[in-house]
Order: sequence, then structure tokens, then C-alpha cells
Amino acid sequence: MRAPIGHFDDARPAPACLDELTGPVADAVRQWRGSVPADQILYVDTEPRWADTATFVEHYGRDLLERSANCVVVAGKRGGETTLAASVVPSTTRVDVNGVVRRQLGARKASFAAMDTATGETGMEYGGITPIGLPGGWPVLVDAAVVDLPYVLVGSGRRRGKLLVPGKAFAELPDAVVLEGLGVA
Repeated sequence: MRAPIGHFDDARPAPACLDELTGPVADAVRQWRGSVPADQILYVDTEPRWADTATFVEHYGRDLLERSANCVVVAGKRGGETTLAASVVPSTTRVDVNGVVRRQLGARKASFAAMDTATGETGMEYGGITPIGLPGGWPVLVDAAVVDLPYVLVGSGRRRGKLLVPGKAFAELPDAVVLEGLGVA
């Protein structure tokens, strides 16, 4: 199948590639609900050594930079309590942790979660974390610009492989909140 964005050798519906995904991501694809059918979420096989955004677009095409999103685990703290959440922003921006995230989580302090916390809590690999398959109850903060894209390239839960997801599907993820200005230049 031809990929709707990028120049990938093989794009396959994610439900046909469950063995390529981590357990939480595969479970989320199996249980997918919403206006976007699960078979419109596509898996593309990619080299793990090129998983980071800058290296990825150098190898797979600079045009993907404008069509990619990063999913980052953040931690909001208030009164001894920590709330973990995911932030999904265009790859051309960075997460406004101390502004939008902190206010949305009602936190006194917000920061990026430690790598071992992010991977341990999500069951995903660092450099491949995706908003699909996150732990139940986690807020999923999504920049409005991501939702507006026809297709978005995001992690697959592993460093090997990426998902191509219709932008509007991000607004329908469990506990998703679409926010203006979550990603800043």
C-alpha cells in the first residue's frame, strides 16, 4: 500500500501489524473506537537508528518535518502528588511545559518525565512513545495543529517503525484534550 505521506517502501494497516507494536499499542489498535477506522492507522517499518526526528527527516524526507508530531511524557506536581500526561505537538515546535501544560494539569510545577519513568509507565521504548496505547486515565494533551493535519507521523511504541495517523483521530483518543498553543516555536 502507498503511504499517504512520505516515501516509504511499505505502509500497512496497523491491525495487520500488531506483532510489530508494543503490547499497549497493539491492545489500543485492537480496541480502537472512533470515527476514524483502525485500518486507516498505518504502520511503516523504519530503521531504529533514525528514530529521532532530526535524523529521521534527513533520511526519509524533509517534507515529513511539517507532518510529524512528537509525543512527550510530562509530569505535573502539586502538593506531593504527581500527574503523568502526554503532550503531542508538531515536530517543528517544543512543548510549553511551564505554561500550557502546567495550567492544564493544575500543577505548581511541570517538567518532562524522566526517561525511565516514561518508558516504565508506558511500556514503550524511548524515542518511540506514541499517544496510542497510553495508560488509562492519563491526560493526552494535543496541540490543535496536529488535529488539523490530514495524516501525522508519530512513534509506534518502538524505535523501529512509525505510525501514520489521521490528525482528527488524536482528538478522539481516551482523555484527549485539544489545546491551542501547546507547541511553541
